[in-house]
Amino acid sequence: MEQKQIILTGDRPTGKLHVGHYVGSLKERVKLQNSGKFDEIYIMIADAQALTDNAEHPEKVRQNIIQVALDYLACGLDPDKSTIFIQSMVPELTELTFYYMNLVTVSRVQRNPTVKAEIKMRNFEASIPVGFFCYPISQAADITAFRATTVPVGEDQMPMIEQCKEIVHKFNSVYGETLTDPKIVLPDNEACLRLPGIDGKAKMSKSLGNCIYLSDEAKDIKTKVMSMYTDPNHIRVEDPGQVDGNPVFIYLDAFCKPEYFEEFLPDYNNLDELKDHYKRGGLGDVKVKKFLNNVMQAELEPIRERRKSWEKRLPDVYDILRKGSEIAEKKAAETLSDVRKAMQIDYFDNGTL
Repeated sequence: MEQKQIILTGDRPTGKLHVGHYVGSLKERVKLQNSGKFDEIYIMIADAQALTDNAEHPEKVRQNIIQVALDYLACGLDPDKSTIFIQSMVPELTELTFYYMNLVTVSRVQRNPTVKAEIKMRNFEASIPVGFFCYPISQAADITAFRATTVPVGEDQMPMIEQCKEIVHKFNSVYGETLTDPKIVLPDNEACLRLPGIDGKAKMSKSLGNCIYLSDEAKDIKTKVMSMYTDPNHIRVEDPGQVDGNPVFIYLDAFCKPEYFEEFLPDYNNLDELKDHYKRGGLGDVKVKKFLNNVMQAELEPIRERRKSWEKRLPDVYDILRKGSEIAEKKAAETLSDVRKAMQIDYFDNGTL
């Protein structure tokens, strides 16, 4: 029998989603959803994972579940094609995590580059919550519970997928072939792998306040784009400018389509011509930023409008999440049953110990 093609992916509900999420994963998810190549698609709002570093503020996580769901629907995720669900409503994930913990050493989790970076970012050095420390194992439970063959994520999640694959191989070698080995799908546009913040900092993040949100109004987007960090040595218009590592051009790489030149900047045929002019000198930052603002407005306006129409239908959003969580729970229960059988802990399933 041919293996089903299944996607699992998701986000932590710690705030509204921003354009980094959009180009890094959301846009790709919508494309994959509409490609017709997948039998099942699961999109998870990872509230249990968000609680690992927000344990004292569950209300923050709770408020953001609907915000993330609205962003999903606004971007074009379709509840008829994708199962959108809430992680903590699928208790099987917790049980799987507990069993997988026995297959991973503390030193292996400590070596995980994503965990290292997150611990540093959150100043957890001295006191790491155990739940947070174990989140690569929890992610492996999420991925394997749905038998995901494909996990579309940003580049920073690659070490997590590697760790998941190790857990799958270890489980299958100890207990017999039970779990599905997933593969990672990265955005094919390099600029989308990691969009910098508008302040030029390496990562766009809510805590740094350097984001453009998918729900931002047009005037806020304009203010943020016009205040963006560029090449600090490009002081006068005639000065040659640096394109590599310049946030304004990274955003253009991520968002610009060829037709936007004809519409907003007909003096140039394409992005390469614009970059060449900037590198030669004679092109001011304001002109480039105005063009970027037009591009961002064109890309984000339809998303914002769809979000507003869903905001008027919150009971429907609630129903989508409830039904999605029920479907997800059923699927995870099937996998857990196979896992318990493989581990020989299905004591009462066949009427004998």
